[in-house]
Amino acid sequence: MNAVIEELGKIGIVPVIALDDAKDAEPLAKALIEGGLPAAEVTFRTAAAEESIKIMSEKFPELVVGAGTVLTPEQADRAMNAGAKFIVSPGLNPKVVKHCLDKGYPIVPGTSNPSDVEVAIELGLDVVKFFPAEAAGGLNMIKSMAAPYTQMKFMPTGGINAGNLKSYLDFNKIVCCGGSWMVKKDLVTAGDFEGIKNLTREAVDTMLGFEMRHVGMNMANAEEAEELADTLEKMFSFPKKVGNSSIFSGTGFEIMKKQGRGTHGHIAIATNYIERAIYHLQKRGFEFDEDSRVVKEGKLKAIYFKGSFGGFDMHLVQK
Repeated sequence: MNAVIEELGKIGIVPVIALDDAKDAEPLAKALIEGGLPAAEVTFRTAAAEESIKIMSEKFPELVVGAGTVLTPEQADRAMNAGAKFIVSPGLNPKVVKHCLDKGYPIVPGTSNPSDVEVAIELGLDVVKFFPAEAAGGLNMIKSMAAPYTQMKFMPTGGINAGNLKSYLDFNKIVCCGGSWMVKKDLVTAGDFEGIKNLTREAVDTMLGFEMRHVGMNMANAEEAEELADTLEKMFSFPKKVGNSSIFSGTGFEIMKKQGRGTHGHIAIATNYIERAIYHLQKRGFEFDEDSRVVKEGKLKAIYFKGSFGGFDMHLVQK
């Protein structure tokens, strides 16, 4: 998979934007980045697209900006020359795809049926857009197509929103989703970029789904741990689950049998997608202890942050 597309996968959501006026490009890009989505697909449906891509790419080089609704090789060249990092098309035009591949442009063409996917495979692609996602059969259609084409992954766009986002991203053949609910046209027209930033942050929070999983409390020894677990069971009827190094009291407390990580203990935060969570939290300036990674069956299950928070070490855990 192309490195640019891999980064879009880490981001998880690609805002799909149609700009009528290039003056909105800079504040919109700023709102997306501050909201936590450093990506944009600027559609070539408007005359302002090319200039908007140029402004975004020059002002915000960290933004993974691409061009959407690219219908011709000439449009692809104009987009890439303006600073686009990837090309998206609504359908699969072999002429456009071959041109992009020959030029080294990352290209994600649109598909909606198995025949399109077979053409994409013949052209050497391993990621395609699925468009219009909901109208073309939604997640069930993607799953049906993914079954025989095991090497292909999808970027669904069209009808994706906060309500169905997780159901799409939960399927391991989906790289990321395109959507426009956080960049509503009326907000852009009104210049409400603070509102766009807030909707963008809400979209990221919905995707990552952070929740408190449990608090770990350090005890001096196993006897103290047993005593506390018994007390919590008597007090709240929290059942005990005794392990080698700790005792769980219900699901909310992990009572350590000796001094564990952190002065007081540790806090576990669950997330829908731990790898994406790491990417986004690193973008917010937080670091992780790579030596603390817990991997099972090839998949990351938990990882600690660097540093301590109020006397507690903190780690992410995959839901």
